[in-house]
Amino acid sequence: MREEYSPCPEQDGRFVNQHLKEELRGFWDFVLWKMGKYNDLDLTEPPPDIFSYPSSLKLYNPSNPSAVWVGHSTYLVDTGAGKFLTDPVWNQYCSPVPLQVFARKSSPPFSLQALPKLTAILISHNHYDHLDDRAIQTLFSLQPHLQWFVPKRLSPWFKRRGISCHELDWWQTWEGEGHRITAVPSQHFSGRTLFDKNKTLWNGYVVEEIATGKTFYFVGDTGYNPFHFKQIGKRFPKIDLSLIPIGTYVPKKFMSPVHCSPYEAVEIHLDVKSRFSLGMHWNTFRLSDEPLERPPYDLYLAMKEKKLPFDTFLPIEIGAPINW
Repeated sequence: MREEYSPCPEQDGRFVNQHLKEELRGFWDFVLWKMGKYNDLDLTEPPPDIFSYPSSLKLYNPSNPSAVWVGHSTYLVDTGAGKFLTDPVWNQYCSPVPLQVFARKSSPPFSLQALPKLTAILISHNHYDHLDDRAIQTLFSLQPHLQWFVPKRLSPWFKRRGISCHELDWWQTWEGEGHRITAVPSQHFSGRTLFDKNKTLWNGYVVEEIATGKTFYFVGDTGYNPFHFKQIGKRFPKIDLSLIPIGTYVPKKFMSPVHCSPYEAVEIHLDVKSRFSLGMHWNTFRLSDEPLERPPYDLYLAMKEKKLPFDTFLPIEIGAPINW
């Protein structure tokens, strides 16, 4: 394997972000954040009282490939040859116990029972806002035929629930049933308790339709670095759709190692040469200090700064289907 496409490194049984010196993800880092230690001193201009992201969308055609944002990092993607669901989270709380601070701020637009017959589910990592135990077990009971794709060392969690899955390290590819699915790097971390930090991997995924040539990229949860996304763009020179996180970025010093801002999301959009991108990881759970509705305006400022067509990267509404 070429060096630029190497698996995620490990140290003492835990995965390591090789392009990140300081994660700021210890218990005391969290305490310091809540005490105001990392508060941003330079704030961007406030959005106008009435702001609407500029775009001129075409009418939705159900016969063409489409995407529907369910909320947070959950997307239903129809490629024309298959239907894929990313990080299915339907729970009212993104926490092991129902704490109001982790309560959902916007509801899913439809139930798990209303989903169409799916081809596969892509799981980025095991945080509670991305891995919903109840939703996964419900999906498995409703659609036992499903293919599940999970990061390295996460398959035991699924096997304990009777679910078989494909476990992928970075740059590993599974091919079958007309699809090619490759796990790709992201810059994040994992853990569901105080004791299992980084014992399982965190992935993005690129899905290629072999017959039609359609390709979409689910970025997963990530901070930005100038290496991984350029590698992904080099490896996959034709990405038709990218699902990129644009929320959970304030305060910057605390959040940026593992979450990208709208400005960094635009850098990912450019690095992978995405033809069309959609925002995610906002307007669902309040996990950082920026106002819930702020990301679209910062995305607008970032696109304006780069002089990019606004129609190429959109913050869409939950539940509204869009063609790609």
